[in-house]
Amino acid sequence: MIAFVSGPVAALSPDTAVVEVGGVGMAVQCTPGTLAVLRLGEQARLATSLVVREDSLTLYGFADDDERQVFELLQTASGVGPRLAQAMLAVHSPDALRRAVATDDEKALTAVPGIGKKGAQRLLLELKDRLGAPVGTGTGTAPVAAAAAPSWRDQLHAALVGLGYQPREADDAVAAVTPEAEAADGGTPNVSVLLRSALRTLNRAR
Repeated sequence: MIAFVSGPVAALSPDTAVVEVGGVGMAVQCTPGTLAVLRLGEQARLATSLVVREDSLTLYGFADDDERQVFELLQTASGVGPRLAQAMLAVHSPDALRRAVATDDEKALTAVPGIGKKGAQRLLLELKDRLGAPVGTGTGTAPVAAAAAPSWRDQLHAALVGLGYQPREADDAVAAVTPEAEAADGGTPNVSVLLRSALRTLNRAR
């Protein structure tokens, strides 16, 4: 198993980061929140999980080991593959998912694209004793998160489009979280936190 990759970021796309490791470019599938804090040419360290299929080898990257562990535990539920598990972590932090399961918060799970009411009910039942209790402070902020660049609007917009939302929906969501961004301490909004707020806004609009 490839436990992590570390090296300079060679390329970024809406769903993938390429990290140079020993002269080899490792393509790593990441959530928009994780991608938003990576910078071309700068060092990065991502916890990883290798998913093996008959016709492919896909490396998924995470902010930390806890996020990777939750990603792998989510896939123990029936009907949850790596893509859906990653989508769940794009919307919710690991502790937010633990709280949702512990409190039977069906609405929190249906905020994830691809999970309907029945699917949420099934997941709550199957994951009840698997994720464990929340371990953090409840802020929902990933440890990898750093101060966002001045172009946080562009980063957030690209992240939402990467998740499958239409550009117009992304525009509306960015506008909706702008007051939250402008109220950030020191004027440096956290794109990961804003992404989760934007996704909640989009879910309410549906």
